[in-house]
Amino acid sequence: MTDVLVVDDNPIVRAAIRGFLDGTDAVRVVAEAGDGRQALTFARRLRPAVTLLDHRMPVADGLSVLGELCRYTTVLVLTSDADPGLVGGMLRGGARGYLVHGEFGPDELLRAVLAVARGDGWLSAPAAAVAVAAVREQADRERAAHEQLEWQRLHRLRLGLTRREEDVLALVAEGLSNAAVARRLVVTEKTVKNHLHRAFAKLRVGNRTEAVLRWTSKR
Repeated sequence: MTDVLVVDDNPIVRAAIRGFLDGTDAVRVVAEAGDGRQALTFARRLRPAVTLLDHRMPVADGLSVLGELCRYTTVLVLTSDADPGLVGGMLRGGARGYLVHGEFGPDELLRAVLAVARGDGWLSAPAAAVAVAAVREQADRERAAHEQLEWQRLHRLRLGLTRREEDVLALVAEGLSNAAVARRLVVTEKTVKNHLHRAFAKLRVGNRTEAVLRWTSKR
């Protein structure tokens, strides 16, 4: 038997879930809790295989107790909220699954409980869509960052600036004087001036301001 703790502030919802699960030979509801604090008390004492956890509850909501709850039990979120931030927060916080009320029936609930009990994950359709979108968004950000870095690298090659010339321009762009740049780079002021003059020639400009504008606008 897989022991289950049901956590929801609505007693009608708890009764319905208990009715679904207690009618099977594989799962047994060992306790019910109406808020996150009660959930922690039962989880510490009973160590249920799975906890069905709602989010919006009095005293302590689901997300606030998730981290500690996962020390004693495997958590399957069971809530009506499919907000992307909440779905992501629950999954990052340690939940093994996420079901949205109205999007599953008794059979799926049982399969989900047994799946997370053996270490698998389970997402109902709305939660899965959020998770997929988050993965794609992260991939898009990483791809854009990579493309930006590659563009910058190729542009540096086209400008012909050395890494040290770029270091000097970066500090000049911060408003540092030649003397301050020299101290930061641990070189002489004459060396800084030489780097700047070579950068001026490559960028086809005549002064520090024009050099910074040209360099920063094309990075």
